[in-house]
Amino acid sequence: MIHSPDELKQLPVDQLQSVADELRQYIIDTLSTHPGHLASSLGTVELAVALHYVFHTPDDRLVWDVGHQAYAHKILTGRASRFATIRTYGGLSGFPKRSESPYDPFGTGHSSTSISAALGMATASRLQGDTRRNHIAVIGDGALTGGEAFEALNNLGISKANLLVVLNDNGISIDKAVGGLDQYLTRITASRRYNRLKAQVWSKLDGSQGGRRHNRSLGFFQRLTNTAKTMFVGGSNLFESLGIRYFGPIDGHDIPRLVDMLSRLRDLPGPKLLHIVTTKGKGLRPAEEDPVVYHAPGTFDPHTGLRTQSPAPQPSAPPIDTPRPLKYQEVFGHTIIELAEQNPAIVGITPAMPTGCSLNLMMQRMPDRCFDVGIAEQHAVTFAAGLASMRKLPVFAVYSTFSQRAFDQLIHDAAIARYHLVLGIDRAGLVGEDGETHQGIFDVPMLSTIPGCKIYAPASYAEVTACLRKALYEDTGLTAVRYPRGKEPELCAGMNETEFTLTEGGNVLIVTYGRIIAEVLGAAARLLDDGVQCGILRLVTVFPIPEAAIEAAMQYEKIIVFEEGSAEGGIAEKLAAAMLLRGWKGDFRAQCIHGFVPPASVPRCLSMQSLDSDAMYGAVK
Repeated sequence: MIHSPDELKQLPVDQLQSVADELRQYIIDTLSTHPGHLASSLGTVELAVALHYVFHTPDDRLVWDVGHQAYAHKILTGRASRFATIRTYGGLSGFPKRSESPYDPFGTGHSSTSISAALGMATASRLQGDTRRNHIAVIGDGALTGGEAFEALNNLGISKANLLVVLNDNGISIDKAVGGLDQYLTRITASRRYNRLKAQVWSKLDGSQGGRRHNRSLGFFQRLTNTAKTMFVGGSNLFESLGIRYFGPIDGHDIPRLVDMLSRLRDLPGPKLLHIVTTKGKGLRPAEEDPVVYHAPGTFDPHTGLRTQSPAPQPSAPPIDTPRPLKYQEVFGHTIIELAEQNPAIVGITPAMPTGCSLNLMMQRMPDRCFDVGIAEQHAVTFAAGLASMRKLPVFAVYSTFSQRAFDQLIHDAAIARYHLVLGIDRAGLVGEDGETHQGIFDVPMLSTIPGCKIYAPASYAEVTACLRKALYEDTGLTAVRYPRGKEPELCAGMNETEFTLTEGGNVLIVTYGRIIAEVLGAAARLLDDGVQCGILRLVTVFPIPEAAIEAAMQYEKIIVFEEGSAEGGIAEKLAAAMLLRGWKGDFRAQCIHGFVPPASVPRCLSMQSLDSDAMYGAVK
């Protein structure tokens, strides 16, 4: 096993494929028992080997977009012995992380950020008078559909920065890539006449040329192939039009070709883009055949690829009387179908997450009324506002952590005009192993600052359905229904409310919302065994906090709030302020989430934040 780029550079090129094969098998063997993002990283093994072979990392800055494609990069840069700890508490992050390694110059978790970050680095190098350092942004898994990527490309084209963008084109993000850009890239890679001519021209160039002659040949090759692309593919080259030299497409699994091309581009100044074509899931047949499922498959047999903890298969479009599915997001998906069948104004929108948010069910049943807009949360919100302006009822299904990317549009394009727009906030609260970049703990503080926004936090499957129905048919303006990842806790089953519930008792009142009511009930049962009775106020409408709920809380001398969300700007703060303004004087405490939460299982995350039943029991005692 190679443990550093310096070791890698000692090998001849013809041995690099053996390194890639060993890396790929190591990733498969490790992730088969230590679940992580599989298919994405299997598709970039050869690329990682070639990049570290050609460039002088970490002095050359290498930024991986959508960091779950960087596992081979982690292994090659001194982290092989710790790779089995990935996505665990105290272990390796599932994404590049600055504090983890000097080979990770920029932290990534959300998508479409690499070009902006690398351009900032390249500009800083130029301002410091450093013209020798290279900067590389690897963007793929659909991230080029994100608006920030285009903003960066637009800036890059006029910057003259020494930056190479590697476009890892695998035709898929988490679900299949969508949109005009994907079709454009497909036209480039599918043109036989263009690719045949490109191969013939490339074979005529002497790979041993050096210096100025080398760059002249490369520039000639580029101009000739771009002319051919215009002739055979049609239209001008998008990247060339922005002032970025375009090269490719080439096979992203052909290491000698990658090394040759990267070596040429390393010495070519200015902004350039290398288009490589890869197979997501490369080397594991089930992952190649179903990269959506094998994006993060859980545990599996490393020899056959068959999953050992396969979730229940997702039905294509079940009848309404099908028994309820096993996860909150699936309840959301089925409920939207039911409501949309009753009301033709309802439309669904997702930012490249149809399977994750279970909006794929509606997409299969009603393809004309469900829209995957790509990794483009800002566009999704304004697109929804445009639909709402024409009397449609848009439902935007988005992970909590990704909703943050559209804050301006939620205010400027939706809330100010009071358009009726419903947000299905999936993965609300702690999500566990994906760590800081993915914990869904900021949506309540964010949305509750927007005038007129209403937020529901159902705890049960039944409440997800009830809150969605109310959000669509009774509310107006911007409304969010937030629900956690995974399964309904047994103690939550049967709950069915849309405002709040109150269980009176004692002089201590526990206030909470969402799934951690199960932890509260566990703590309350233990307290009762000890002879300590307490009241429990469970909010379902968490904002605005119902007036009747505030009045009920005013009757207690001691109040403790347990909140699976950020302390700053959360419901605990808002409840305390509302009660103080009404003249309440008593003992008010809150156990919320402070700071960023590292990767760990959800139970461990809850324990670390003192939000498990043991911590609650102690706090109330």
